[in-house]
Amino acid sequence: MWQSKYQLIEFEARGAVLIVRFARGEGLNAINARMHTEMSWLFRDIAEHSDCSAVVLTGKGKAFSAGGDIDWFSNISPAEVDQLFVEARRLIVDMLELPQPIISAINGPAVGLGATLALFCDISYMGRSAVIADTHVLAGIAAGDGGAAIWPWLIGMHRAKEFLLTGRKITAGDAERLGLVNHVVDDDALLKAALDMAQELADGSQMAIRATKTSLNKILRDTVNLNLDTSLALEKACFYSADHKDRLTAFLTKRHARQSSHS
Repeated sequence: MWQSKYQLIEFEARGAVLIVRFARGEGLNAINARMHTEMSWLFRDIAEHSDCSAVVLTGKGKAFSAGGDIDWFSNISPAEVDQLFVEARRLIVDMLELPQPIISAINGPAVGLGATLALFCDISYMGRSAVIADTHVLAGIAAGDGGAAIWPWLIGMHRAKEFLLTGRKITAGDAERLGLVNHVVDDDALLKAALDMAQELADGSQMAIRATKTSLNKILRDTVNLNLDTSLALEKACFYSADHKDRLTAFLTKRHARQSSHS
């Protein structure tokens, strides 16, 4: 089956609903090179090979995804940076092109690219204890992976600028109040709530639902066409900056100090 090539993303069929779980055990599903490559395959594979009628996107364990793995970024080669940004564009475009509706079940931290993927879903559910943040700027890089496209549509330009320029974390309650996510539910009810919505859509008129999604996503595609290439190019330039390297070093030094204090 087509899913067999995946190592860090898991699939579970529930009738006409496909559950997709980010499943990198260490580091709250932080995204390393392999996981990022698999993400870049994901939505095209579902579109071409899956007969599901709706998708639920979530994380395995205690997190949706903690974003890019700092260890990966601290050792990434120029060739890997080039591959990263080719994959990053494909990932967002393919996600918007997926015919089936996608429901996000945000089951813990959704940070950086994790936040972007959660918010590009068609309908979003968030566990009450979860948090969401686009923290690119805290790592000294531009919010280039799609955040600059989706956040203004969801919460308006001024609020989007506040959160993208500061990297502040947003609680589930505030995310719902701001309109960043559709629904907040108790953590233990999250997956069921997302599955119920996915099943409702899977039971509906597939031609009508997919046509309506396509029409709505044309608006998002226009925004992505306007700013994604620019934001990715600006983010890529930041990867080679002294500020980015200094921030990675500071983070790794703090983590080592914490680990030493607990040993």
